[in-house]
Amino acid sequence: MDIKRIDARLSVSPQIAPADLEAIAQAGYRSVICNRPDGEGADQPSFAEIEEAARAAGVEPAYQPITAGMVSDADAEAFSDLLMRLPGPVLAYCRTGTRSATLWSLSEAGTRPVTEILAATKAAGKDMSGVARRIANGGHTPTDIADATFAVVIVGAGAAGIAVAASLKARQSDLEIAIIDPADVHYYQPGWTLVGGGVFRPEQTAKTMGSLIPRGVHWIKGAVAAFEPAQNAIILDGCRVVKYKRLIVCPGLKLDWGQIEGLEQTLGRNGVTSNYRYDLAPYTWQLVREMTGGRAIFTQPAMPIKCAGAPQKAMYLSGDAWGRRGVLKDINIEFMNAGGVLFGVKDYVPALMEYVRKYDATLNFFHNLVAIDGPAKTATFEVKQPETETRRVTVEFDMIHVCPPQCAPDFIRVSPLADAAGWVDVDQATLRHKSYDNIWSLGDVMNAPNAKTAAAARKQAPTVADNVIADIKGRGPVSQYNGYGSCPLTVERGKIVLAEFGYGGTLQPSFPKALIDGTKPTRAAWFLKETLLPPIYWKAMLRGREWLAHPEPLSPK
Repeated sequence: MDIKRIDARLSVSPQIAPADLEAIAQAGYRSVICNRPDGEGADQPSFAEIEEAARAAGVEPAYQPITAGMVSDADAEAFSDLLMRLPGPVLAYCRTGTRSATLWSLSEAGTRPVTEILAATKAAGKDMSGVARRIANGGHTPTDIADATFAVVIVGAGAAGIAVAASLKARQSDLEIAIIDPADVHYYQPGWTLVGGGVFRPEQTAKTMGSLIPRGVHWIKGAVAAFEPAQNAIILDGCRVVKYKRLIVCPGLKLDWGQIEGLEQTLGRNGVTSNYRYDLAPYTWQLVREMTGGRAIFTQPAMPIKCAGAPQKAMYLSGDAWGRRGVLKDINIEFMNAGGVLFGVKDYVPALMEYVRKYDATLNFFHNLVAIDGPAKTATFEVKQPETETRRVTVEFDMIHVCPPQCAPDFIRVSPLADAAGWVDVDQATLRHKSYDNIWSLGDVMNAPNAKTAAAARKQAPTVADNVIADIKGRGPVSQYNGYGSCPLTVERGKIVLAEFGYGGTLQPSFPKALIDGTKPTRAAWFLKETLLPPIYWKAMLRGREWLAHPEPLSPK
C-alpha cells in the first residue's frame, strides 16, 4: 500500500486489495471510499470484495465510482457529503489516488485558500494544477475563457518586475504588457540595512506602486492563485483569468517567520528585531541606541536568502555604533549562522574577519534559530555540525536581530513552473523556462545559482527583455546572464566591502581596482551605497535605463 495523507481527515492511495483492509484498520482508518468503477482493470478487485473485507475489519465502506478525467462538480459535492457522513479518518482510493485527491481538492474549494489545497495535494504526490482554475472558482467549472489577454504578463512588481517591464518598453514601446501585484507600496529593500544602522529614514525606502509602474503598462492589482502554462493562463484570487503570449515570473521571496517557534508573537518588542521588515528596521536602530551592555545576537538561516550578507551587515553597523559610543567592551556580540562559512565567496572573508575581530564578535557556525521566547529573552538553536549528533542550545539575549528562513511563495512552489525544490526552473544563462518556451523568470524565485540581490535583478532584467523581444521577432535567445550579484557589506559607518561576483564565486568588479578594491573596505563603496545607488534604483533601473547593466551576448554553444 502507498497511502498518502492529505489532511487529518483524509488520506488517498492507489488500488487496494481485500487483504489490505486489516492493515488499513490497524493504521486507524475507520472508513474507506472506492472512487474506481468496477471493471476498469482486469486485475482489479470488485467493490463487493472490498466491501466484504472492510466490514470484516470494522471499516465502513463507501462506493463513489468516477470515470478517469471526468470529475464533475456534482461528484465533488457528493464526495464532500461522504466525508461529512463517514467516520474518520477516511482512506479514499482509485487506480492511482489522483481522482480521490481531485475530489477532495474541489470539495475543499471555497473553504481553504487555493495555495493550501495545492500544497496539501502536492505533498501527497498529487499535482492538482490541472484543476486549479476550478479550485479557485469554488470547485465549479469556470464558464469564462479569459478576463484579459496581453502580449506579455509579468508576475510581481518588485525590483525585478518593474525593471524588466521598463526594459521591455524601452525596446518596444507599443508592447501590451501587464504587471500583476497586489501591493500598494514598493520598497527599496537594500536601504533597510541603513535604516537599521541609523543612516536612512524608513520613508526614504518606500514609494507608491502606482508612481513606479512604467507608462503604458497595465497594473492588475491582484494576487496569483495558480498557473496553467499549458493554456497560457494565470488564475487570480477570485477566479479572474489572465491569458498571455509570453510570461515573466518574478514575485520575490516568502519570509517564513512562522518557521521559528514564538517569533511572530514577539517581533518588534522584547528586544527582538529584523531589518528584513520595513516596520522593524527602525526598532533595530532604537535597540542599538539604547543598549549599553549585555548580549546581542545576530542570526542567519540556511541559504538561500535575500542578500546573503544582510545579517552580518546589521552586526557590523551595530558594533560600529557601540564602539563610537564607548560601550562595545560591555556588549557580547554573537553571530549565529546556520551555514559553515562567514561569506560564500572566500576573497572577501579576510576583510570581514578584521571587523569580526574589531568588534570582538563570536562566530557560531551550524547554529540555526528554531525558537524564541521573547518575554524570557531566550533563543534556541539547533546545532548541526558535520559528523556530530544534532543538539539544541538555548541562549539568553538582550537584543536579537533575526533573519527569517526564506522560500519561494506558495503559489510558485506548488505550480507546474517549479523544480523539485520549489523554484522556477530556468536555464541559468538565458533565464528561459526549461519546459515552457514562452516563460522566463528573474529575481529571487528562479533556480539559477546566483546571489539573490537587487543588483542581480538589475543585470537580469535587460537579459530577459532582450530574449523576450528576440522571441517575439521569431529568433532564439540573444543575451545571457553571467550570474552577477553584488553585496555591499557595510562593515562600519563610512566604509563598505563591495562584494561583486558571479556564478561559481568568480569576482566581477564593476570599477577599476584603483577606484574601488572590492576585497577591502573603502569609503568610495560607502558613497556608492549611500548616495548613488538609491537614485540609480529609482531613476534608472526602474525606468529602463541600464547603467552598468547592458546585456551580455549569448555565447555560442
